[in-house]
Amino acid sequence: MAKSVFYSFHYERDVHRVQLVWNINALEGQPLLNGQRWEEVQRKGPSAIQDWIHGQMAYKKAVIVLIGQETARRPWVIYEIEKAWFDKKPLLGVRIHGLSSLGSVDRQGPNPFDQAKVGSGIPVFDPTVRDWRGNTDSQATYRNLASNLESWSEKGVVRTR
Repeated sequence: MAKSVFYSFHYERDVHRVQLVWNINALEGQPLLNGQRWEEVQRKGPSAIQDWIHGQMAYKKAVIVLIGQETARRPWVIYEIEKAWFDKKPLLGVRIHGLSSLGSVDRQGPNPFDQAKVGSGIPVFDPTVRDWRGNTDSQATYRNLASNLESWSEKGVVRTR
């Protein structure tokens, strides 16, 4: 595995897509919590969520925001982006709306870096492949992501000041 990364994403909507990213096995990410474990952390309140984020992000070499249709609206994703920026960790985004979740793909969502208090120029990579009719080909999208994820992970932007 190339490097250890923290994946930031919208759990409820995109966990199945994130599992596909995880299964590519190109990078080592934090353990994915199952729904029950994530609910346990949430029930303990905002400080427990922050502690979990801090603990998981602490020794990661980069932060990759896995961007789905609603990711930019998630307060904890914005928190994770801003924390990564403050901690001077390489930061980048990868769009995952074109991966299949329970048999369907999503529409592209807004860029969450536009919502966060971070600098400009953070790269967002989109592996989405369309067929000749313009429909998303989720299998080709997965193959494109698998071929490029490791090299994209090296292109994160770091806060310089």
